[in-house]
Amino acid sequence: MERPQFFRFHNGEKAPLPFTLAEYDSRLMGLRSIMDAHGLDAVVLTSMHNIAYYSGFLYCAFGRPYGLVVTASDAVVISAGIDAGQPWRRCACDAITYTDWERDNYWRAVAHVAGTGRRIGIEEDHMTLAQCEKLRHLLRPQSTLDIAPQTMRQRMVKSEAERELIRAGAKVADVGGYAIRDAIREGAREIDVAMAGRDAMEAEIAARFPDAEYRDTWVWFQSGINTDGAHNPVTARKLARGDILSLNTFPMISGYYTALERTLFVGEVDDASLAYWQANVGAHELGMSLIKPGATCAGITHAINDFFAERDMLQYRSFGYGHSFGVLSHYYGREAGLELREDIDTVLEPGMVISMEPMLTIPEGQPGAGGYREHDILIVTADGAEDITGFPYGPDHNVI
Repeated sequence: MERPQFFRFHNGEKAPLPFTLAEYDSRLMGLRSIMDAHGLDAVVLTSMHNIAYYSGFLYCAFGRPYGLVVTASDAVVISAGIDAGQPWRRCACDAITYTDWERDNYWRAVAHVAGTGRRIGIEEDHMTLAQCEKLRHLLRPQSTLDIAPQTMRQRMVKSEAERELIRAGAKVADVGGYAIRDAIREGAREIDVAMAGRDAMEAEIAARFPDAEYRDTWVWFQSGINTDGAHNPVTARKLARGDILSLNTFPMISGYYTALERTLFVGEVDDASLAYWQANVGAHELGMSLIKPGATCAGITHAINDFFAERDMLQYRSFGYGHSFGVLSHYYGREAGLELREDIDTVLEPGMVISMEPMLTIPEGQPGAGGYREHDILIVTADGAEDITGFPYGPDHNVI
């Protein structure tokens, strides 16, 4: 039997994608404009977020390489044989399957589309040293260029279709938030409360998006000392009266992540905790008022820093005040050029989507100990910003 290095397995019919073919064509046109501006013959995309953004296919690597090769005339997903025809069904373009019967068949399939001895764009923030060496050996490029910053810049301004999906995601996050609030009671475990929120969101996503794939929706529900970090995983800790809580819901819809984050307390809140909570709410409201076209990420950051410094709380800030939304998750994707930090000078413009999420962490042993965090998602408009998060925040609503 002759075993091919790669082949086309177009099994079944194309599935409905999260966006129209015209949307993907527009994105590819933007990428080809980047290629033209830098004199590139082909681009080899390897990250989950860029492959999903330009083709619609969100891969599951499981230790295998995946790619999207784009030339002036072609766009082809390169996928592993273990996925059979699913990558072709779930992408807006062509697809080639590589086999594992011979080492480096992935790169032979890439070379089949991209050609050899050419000028190639790559994502340097995703390519490992080992994969770079394979690219050099099997594609023998005339030159390579890092196009990750340019693709990030393209992804930072969302189309109307993306904004609609993100609005829906924010509503799903609210559904999870209400389910969590209903599950909070003394003696409940973090894991049980978290599952209530996750299950409610997955059911809501399936109702809103019946043609989608369902995966990766999650909840971080933290209590007591576990609230000190924004990304602390769920535990079996039982809730007690007076506990500070952190509600964090993260629905995933076709590779697009949205979020809701709120501070809550079980039964009662002491005076020291209330003071920190109210201060963080004040910073949150100030920050949301500053998100508008023409504002800079660094400028917004400095204004909130001043707010906390005036209250002698800046030393308790634990990270930047917000970030971009789009094709991203807790294990892939990051539009670092649109984060509210001192070292980011990006100017906000209509179509960008950004969170406002100040957080204070008060060390254990001090009055008011715990992590305080509020989080809303805002879409920058022509003259301001649209807050698409609906779940209420603050002491008047979230002492349960």
